[in-house]
Amino acid sequence: MPLNSSDDNRTSSVFTSKLTPAADICVGLAILSVVLLSVLGNGLVLVICYRRRKKMVDTELLCVNLAVVDFLGCICFYPLSILSSFHHAWLGENITCVYYGLGCYIFGLCGMFTITAISIIRYLKTCYSLVYAVWLEGANIRLACCAIWLVAAVWSSFPLFGWGEYVPEPYGLSCTIAWRGYHTSAKDAFYVICSFVCFTLVPVLLIVVSQCQILYKVSRFSYSLCARGIRNNLRHTEKRLSMVSSVMFFCISLGFVIAWAPYAVVSFLFIFHNENWYMAPEGFVFPALFAKSSHVYNPFIYFYFNKTFQRELCCLLLSLWPKLGGNRVGVHIATGHQAAYPIHIQLQERGCIQKTFGLSQDRTHRKSKSKGKGTHTSSNRVHSRPVYTCWGSSPKNDPIILDNKPARDSLPVSI
Repeated sequence: MPLNSSDDNRTSSVFTSKLTPAADICVGLAILSVVLLSVLGNGLVLVICYRRRKKMVDTELLCVNLAVVDFLGCICFYPLSILSSFHHAWLGENITCVYYGLGCYIFGLCGMFTITAISIIRYLKTCYSLVYAVWLEGANIRLACCAIWLVAAVWSSFPLFGWGEYVPEPYGLSCTIAWRGYHTSAKDAFYVICSFVCFTLVPVLLIVVSQCQILYKVSRFSYSLCARGIRNNLRHTEKRLSMVSSVMFFCISLGFVIAWAPYAVVSFLFIFHNENWYMAPEGFVFPALFAKSSHVYNPFIYFYFNKTFQRELCCLLLSLWPKLGGNRVGVHIATGHQAAYPIHIQLQERGCIQKTFGLSQDRTHRKSKSKGKGTHTSSNRVHSRPVYTCWGSSPKNDPIILDNKPARDSLPVSI
């Protein structure tokens, strides 16, 4: 790979940034923001999936695989691009360029193949569930995940053996496939065309077609339910879950395609262009940054559409920071007519301090006498009605009896 190139009688290293120092800092900060958001979001997804690993469906392994791709890609490769942006030149030159280009290409292909597999599997489960239900089991899903990594690693390693090449991007602060190798040799041209057609265009078409078919099938199912006048809860719940799940995966697939579309278009134009600078360096920066943003939004889509992720996230946050729960009140009615304190009010304050109050049966009896027979029947209805606690905890066995005098440091409790 040539180390130097000339432009208008000015020779500079291909590993030197073609942007201004201020633009380099902005690019570094943008990539740093992507890394922080991706590590936070995908890290939470992985932690939640680990917490509910025994309840996971087999097809959710593909979502875990996608989170692993985004999480590891941001940790292993993007810090090198951030440091190079702040340094105004690519650090490590050829060795780190091959490392960065190879790793990003492997993880990019894994992300593309994973979303394609999710779309195809959901299409088969939605439209041909009876035919392909046997093939969509856990063993085959794990085999699909292994095949995704294997194919991506094998195809990305060909430039290491002379079939293709990893070179710096035109703006000098990133490395990728040598798309202009189309003009150097026949085998490089074949590798570039296969990379674009087989591993970009075909997966995108499969994603778009399968997602459109899923939405069409779900909409027809919803329309048929409304036309038949079906109003039972089971059908409505099934319809709602199908719609929410379809919209969620449609947003994930559409977001991935939209994020990578500008970079694919720019790379495709770069393949057939002979000149070195047919586009300003900034024209390559923005599509690359936009493509890197695809690592960020998947966790937010999960947490927005999936109620299970929302509940697990709340439980995780409450287990880490109990003070986020605030003050909570629970009401419990003791069984049996001979209980001394049939009604217990349990207050859990900030700092996990629990207080239990008992209302004596004599006071309740006096209150029922003063209000007459109507109140007595209402009291009986209260005893026969189940009362649920606010957070699922049971009162202590030995309640604390409070005097009629209000305590100075006690909080007002309303039921």
